[in-house]
Amino acid sequence: MPPSPTYEAKVLQELHLWQQEMLKDPSLLNRLSRSMQQKLNSYIPEKVHSAITATIKQMIRAVLFGAKHTTAKPAVHSSLEAREAAILERIEFYKKTAAAEGGITGAGGFLLGLADFPLLLGIKLKLLFDMAALYGYSVDDYKERVYLLHIFQLAFSSQQQRREVYLQMVDWEAQKQLLPEDIHQFDWRTFQQEYRDYIDLAKLAQMIPIIGAPVGAVVNYKLLQKLGHTAMNAYRLRWKENNALKNSLPPHL
Repeated sequence: MPPSPTYEAKVLQELHLWQQEMLKDPSLLNRLSRSMQQKLNSYIPEKVHSAITATIKQMIRAVLFGAKHTTAKPAVHSSLEAREAAILERIEFYKKTAAAEGGITGAGGFLLGLADFPLLLGIKLKLLFDMAALYGYSVDDYKERVYLLHIFQLAFSSQQQRREVYLQMVDWEAQKQLLPEDIHQFDWRTFQQEYRDYIDLAKLAQMIPIIGAPVGAVVNYKLLQKLGHTAMNAYRLRWKENNALKNSLPPHL
């Protein structure tokens, strides 16, 4: 069933505004913040960077190859409006789950706060797996899992990096044919550094006694909200491109 004209128009308008946001040049503040963060990163020994990259790579690969076994099969024969109604419910569920997790680890001080990182990462990736299935995509396909990593980067990167990643996602059906067959060739270093830089300040406050619990709950809730919004528009972009592709086919195909 096709989406109603009214809903389709609403989706296209929201998508257009999101695309403009993704393509914005970094502001002066963005550039200064990025420059400062890069300067701080330059003081970190290469061995530490390599260790963090390897840890995050293994952590995400474990979730990527584990979560697919607990993800529903791709949805079929459903309108975009119906799919997105179900998706909004899943986003709300994961926002509340992440908030509860952040509150618990935030109340536990520094050591328990460290556990928040892998737990929250798992919740975020599981949301993306569920959303992919609801939009009708199979995460059994390695290239669909790479698309999830791109969405993750869009949500949690600097404006400059976000713009670069977005351009890699436009016309994804053609872009994915250029992907290497091995996920080890993914740019894990940039991925972990951008993600770390994006959430460092917010998550550090979670480790402060007394305020850690409420800060952890609010920050996690907001992070899942941002990820859900980003993922919806990333899949809307593919929906729009796929429709354009179908409409351009000769009538007999």
